[in-house]
Amino acid sequence: MISLVQRCSRACVRVDGVIVGSLSAKGGLLVLLGIEVGDDARAADKMADKLRKLRIFEDDAGKMNCALAEVGGSMLVVSQFTLAGDCSGGNRPSFVTAARPEIAEPLVTHVVEALRAHGIAVETGRFRTEMKVELENDGPVTIIVRVPVLSSP
Repeated sequence: MISLVQRCSRACVRVDGVIVGSLSAKGGLLVLLGIEVGDDARAADKMADKLRKLRIFEDDAGKMNCALAEVGGSMLVVSQFTLAGDCSGGNRPSFVTAARPEIAEPLVTHVVEALRAHGIAVETGRFRTEMKVELENDGPVTIIVRVPVLSSP
C-alpha cells in the first residue's frame, strides 16, 4: 500500500464539476492512496495508523513535530491506483501491481473508517470516477508513505 501525502492549506476533489470532498478551513492532509496486489485489512490498519501519527505539522518552535489531530486539521483521501505504476521497464507505466477495483475499494474504505474511528475528520473522493483534485500544498510538504505487504500472523 502506498500513499502520497501532502500537507495542504486547502484541497478539494470534484466529480462532474461538483465538490464531493474537501479539507476543513484549518487545512490538513491530502492523501492519494494506492492499493496494491497482496494488500489486506492489516496493511490498511497500519497505513491508517501511520497517516494519523505522521508528524509533519510545525510545533511552536517551527519544527515538524505535530500530527494532524494536534493542529485540528482534517484529511481528504483520494483513491489513486496510478501510484502503483512502474516505469522501470520503459516510458509507459505498468499497473500490474495495482489491486483490482473490487479489492481496492473496500481497502480504501477500511483506511478511511480506521482514521474516523480515531476521531480524524475524513472526506473522500469517489471511487471509479474521473476526479479533479485541487490543492494548495503548504510548505511545500510532500511525503511518500509505503506499507509493505504484510505476511500472515
